[in-house]
Amino acid sequence: MHELGIMYHIVEQVLRVVETNQLSEVEAIVLQVGELSSVVPRYLHACFPAAADGTVLENSKLEIEILPANGICQGCGKVYSLREHERVCPACRSEEFERISGGEFYLKEIRAC
Repeated sequence: MHELGIMYHIVEQVLRVVETNQLSEVEAIVLQVGELSSVVPRYLHACFPAAADGTVLENSKLEIEILPANGICQGCGKVYSLREHERVCPACRSEEFERISGGEFYLKEIRAC
């Protein structure tokens, strides 16, 4: 489970922002995780309390937004959900696509009190 290491890294990044901006509390940390990324959101939630323990973030909330996996068909140019359509274009049935979203992992927002 690499999510624990990821959460420790996120907490370190957020603590640097907290220190730089002299914040006393953080209400929430918002992450964006793509549907096709190798990061499992429920594991991030499970690891967050351990990573934040003993820091100003221990009472903060972790919010995770899931970004859809979309592709663009190389045959007809239609943008479609790769998961919903099992990577087959719903318009022309082509299996040739370019992924345009879904593999991301971002620290989107640090919401201070």
